[in-house]
Amino acid sequence: QAVGIEAFVEYRVLGKGGFGEVCACQRRATGKMYANKRLNKKRLKKRKGYEAALVEKRILARVHSRFIVSLACAFQTKTDLCLIMTIMNGGDLR
Repeated sequence: QAVGIEAFVEYRVLGKGGFGEVCACQRRATGKMYANKRLNKKRLKKRKGYEAALVEKRILARVHSRFIVSLACAFQTKTDLCLIMTIMNGGDLR
């Protein structure tokens, strides 16, 4: 089933990184909360991080653990690659 950015409502930024940002979002159809990791395509190409983004997507899709976020879906817009992941409270491991 095809999913796009219009299927989600974004709320607030949870964090920022070198390639993009992570936002809290809600699926319109179900009301479930997710984390949307938006990776900017121009930054990925400029910094040669495209292959790393694809590897991250493959790993998140295969891993099913309660300690690691799992990938719900992935799609792309004109400017961004979007990874929709389960949302976890508590921040990062730093």
